[in-house]
Amino acid sequence: MGALNTFPVSLKVQNRRIVIVGGGDEALNKARLAVKTSADVVIVTRAVEVDFSGLPVTLIARAFDVLDLEGAAMVFVADHGPDGAAAKIAARQAGVPLNVVDVPHECDFFTPAIIDRAPLSIAISSEGDAPVLARLVRAKIEALLSPNLGPLAKLAGSLRERVSAILPEGPRRRRYYEELVTSPAVESALDLGVSDAWREAVGLLDRHAAADDEAGIVWLIGAGPGAEDLLTLRAQRLLQQADVIVHDQLVPDAVVEMGRRDAERVKVGKAKGHHSFTQAQINALLVRLAREGKKVARLKSGDPMIFGRAGEEIAALRKADIAYAIVPGITSALAAAADSATPVTLRKVASGFVVATAHGADNAELQHWVTLARQGITLGLYMGKSIAADIAGKLIKAGLEANTPVGVVVNAGRADKQLYAGSLEDLRLDTFELVEGPAIILIGEAVSRGDWADAVPLVEQQVRVA
Repeated sequence: MGALNTFPVSLKVQNRRIVIVGGGDEALNKARLAVKTSADVVIVTRAVEVDFSGLPVTLIARAFDVLDLEGAAMVFVADHGPDGAAAKIAARQAGVPLNVVDVPHECDFFTPAIIDRAPLSIAISSEGDAPVLARLVRAKIEALLSPNLGPLAKLAGSLRERVSAILPEGPRRRRYYEELVTSPAVESALDLGVSDAWREAVGLLDRHAAADDEAGIVWLIGAGPGAEDLLTLRAQRLLQQADVIVHDQLVPDAVVEMGRRDAERVKVGKAKGHHSFTQAQINALLVRLAREGKKVARLKSGDPMIFGRAGEEIAALRKADIAYAIVPGITSALAAAADSATPVTLRKVASGFVVATAHGADNAELQHWVTLARQGITLGLYMGKSIAADIAGKLIKAGLEANTPVGVVVNAGRADKQLYAGSLEDLRLDTFELVEGPAIILIGEAVSRGDWADAVPLVEQQVRVA
């Protein structure tokens, strides 16, 4: 993810001027945007080329003068003649933020595509590179938002002093506001009128004030294979409510950053060969945070219930009488199947799909896998990257055909995924080198029905011949 070259802010313009230098279509477009604010909008131009009469602006039909910038919060230059040149110099000297229309490299600021739900506003900016894209994104977001957002924001603002007097600063106050702005009852009351919405909001405040301090809760959340757009909507919502985010090593920073900006973040990294936290320490941490009354997002790669050691954490929470909830995620084996278009269950080919961990598998488990695979079950093996060749050899020795199709997906579900394909015998020969990252090994006849056209062969052709 690249760094922003601009810092998004909302600039106060109340009781100040927005000055627009120019009298053509570009000036008119900026004026239409500027009049959405409470600023005094002033147009300065020698030649009025368009009709400004329908806008609440002050039109000064003369050459630009440096005094026109007195009290200005910002200036738009939409004149490419001498007046525009003079206005640019004056703005620089006076320290007034400057936007030269359609000349990005001369701009101090850019005008974003704006969603107006006053006093709430949402701005989408491309730093002048792709204004059409910004407008399209705005249209998509606009379609998602209720027209009541503006009145809802005003309602929340009108309650600030009352809320501050009743609820202490911190989680209780924040949770009241979270419930206020997401309450269907308040939304319905707004349709009836401000007074109805006020009564509903005050009633909600009274209920929060009367309640005991809220007990903590732990949400065990599946982060999926790592792509932000594979996170569930429920996971996103709870991350925004969490006071603390306790996350694993494999959860990308981009997913963690989807949480509240002020939420505490604790990395309990458990990579192979390096455990910064033991499982017992993680269990104790979750219990302690919840007992402090905090809402804890325990963010795990993939699905928490599949090789995520959620069972141990749940047992610790139950023993401590801590409330918890589980939010499923897309497990890596299913992401691998999707990446390779492999139908892990397929009529007359594969009647089922079994996931297992290859690490530490004993002979009884291997024999069981062989029996399942020979009966048409597709195997999805986790944590087998470093011992793949050894596992393949043991499966063949236990009776699984050497030509059984095999596919390996490293970094499943991510942009940097890499596919490998071959047979169980190819895997056993161990002539391949996998890229860095967690791997899923798919074994079974269904693998041959997938799309592995772009996969790297597990064994080069000359090795096969030899």
